Amino acid sequence: MLLWVILLVLAPVSGQFARTPRPIIFLQPPWTTVFQGERVTLTCKGFRFYSPQKTKWYHRYLGKEILRETPDNTLEVQESGEYRCQAQGSPLSSPANLDFSSASLILQAPLSVFEGDSVVLRCRAKVEVTLNNTIYKNDNVLAFLNKRTDFRIPHARLKDNGAYHCTGYKESCCPVSSNRVKIQVQEPFTRPVLRASSFQPISGSPVTLTCETRLSLERSDVPLRFRFFRDDQTLGLGWSLSPKFQITAMWSKDSGFYWCKAATMTYSIISDSPRSWIQVQIPASHPVLTLSPEKALNFEGTKMTLHCETQEDSLRTLYRFYHEGVPLRYKSVRCERGASISFSLTTENSGNYYCTADNGLGAKPSKAVSLSVTVPVSHPVLNLSSAEDLIFEGAKVTLHCEAQRGSLPILYQFHHEDAALERRSANSAGGVAISFSLTAEHSGNYYCTADNGFGPQRSKAVSLSVTVPVSRPVLSLSSPEALTFEGATVTLHCEVQRGSPRILYQFYHEDMPLWSSSTPSVGRVSFSFSLTEGHSGNYYCTADNGFGPQRSEVVSLFVTGKCWVPASHPPLAEFSLTHSFKNLFALSSFLP
Repeated sequence: MLLWVILLVLAPVSGQFARTPRPIIFLQPPWTTVFQGERVTLTCKGFRFYSPQKTKWYHRYLGKEILRETPDNTLEVQESGEYRCQAQGSPLSSPANLDFSSASLILQAPLSVFEGDSVVLRCRAKVEVTLNNTIYKNDNVLAFLNKRTDFRIPHARLKDNGAYHCTGYKESCCPVSSNRVKIQVQEPFTRPVLRASSFQPISGSPVTLTCETRLSLERSDVPLRFRFFRDDQTLGLGWSLSPKFQITAMWSKDSGFYWCKAATMTYSIISDSPRSWIQVQIPASHPVLTLSPEKALNFEGTKMTLHCETQEDSLRTLYRFYHEGVPLRYKSVRCERGASISFSLTTENSGNYYCTADNGLGAKPSKAVSLSVTVPVSHPVLNLSSAEDLIFEGAKVTLHCEAQRGSLPILYQFHHEDAALERRSANSAGGVAISFSLTAEHSGNYYCTADNGFGPQRSKAVSLSVTVPVSRPVLSLSSPEALTFEGATVTLHCEVQRGSPRILYQFYHEDMPLWSSSTPSVGRVSFSFSLTEGHSGNYYCTADNGFGPQRSEVVSLFVTGKCWVPASHPPLAEFSLTHSFKNLFALSSFLP
């Protein structure tokens, strides 16, 4: 006996597994085994068969294949074999195997059996055979028919799979067994699979769930219901005719296992999809950057730690650190939460810092944090400059004070012999300067200090000596005698009121040099001599301390005739020089 296998052909549910439709063959009567001489009508059906059209039929039996063509989609047959059909432009149908049996006892079954179907197995005998009302499954007695020919399976299930046959008796002979029919219960639709528009949606984004399944072509007109779940909680209102379910916005709490159910309209067949995990991705929030230690003043050499952390921290969160927009190359260290970098401070580390956090959904920056590295001021350097070669009274001099290192602002203070002068604040590099015109009182030692909050630092002292040009000298003449006569002693005095030493004095008689003297301080010099008639004439003196000689006014001297001179009087050639030094004073009038 032939063992026929019931075949399943699947058709896609709308919006699901799309493929080219394959035609299917329906039988009338529905049996795959009939007695010889009976007729079976084959009908070729498919999704695109909206009206009768020419159909090709392929009949294969004992290695031979016969092709027929009908003007419509039906064919009446009486021969055993494998039948296939093909409509214009369609693929070949699945085979339908028919057995026109000559046996005296046959068991008839439908071409295909699906879960939930009401299945009839019919045991038919010829006249000479008497049924014993017994049907078998896998050679085990299944049921006694009690003179009935039909055995019914009300709702086919997978447990009904197996090989069936029935038995009877020939008159006055022996027992007879029918052909064996293998029943393979098929699902009317494939096990559903849950699809999602995204299994890793970003928080707040929508997700569309689709319950994908495929109907068999024989059951392509069977409507299905669908239901969606998160974990064990029903989504929406429950069962729906739509295989899709829209979630308008996914949040972190919506992460979980999602699955769906597909069922026939009567719920006689219900199938669950595998569970699929949907993880809602939360973009990193703006991280927070903190500095440690948090001090108002951060000195050079201090170890500074920058820590970046976001609320949605995870092992896959990538942190980066930036200084004035430039990525830092220090190696970051993962912490229990966030990441950190550490480095020793230098002046170049001053500026604005920020960090970014990226968990694969885009980097988010932190707010900028300002870091000011404080450098104590170094000892300043005081420089003195002037446009003149000689530092003389009235010249303009500039004092410049600068510290080479130190955080701004820096407060500079100038000092003269410990007396405070001007104070200047510098907000940029280069130091500060003050300028003034010199007087004699400006001579002395100068220094400056620099302070940026850590105590003043003092420069080395710079000495300044102001040279005062000599004033115009005054020439005076004095004599112990009342008259200037031959033999009398006369003293010439040349005196200046102002002028820096050393001062060179020179006496002249009628433009002829008489005598000169250099003194280390301001004062006067004197020149004495005994008069002769040749000493009459004009006298003047000069004073010079390097800025050119200054000349006194002319003093006239008239020597009268000789008078009696005691023997003790010194001769004319004998000179007496006295020096009288005083501080600066006003010009005196001529003394006769």
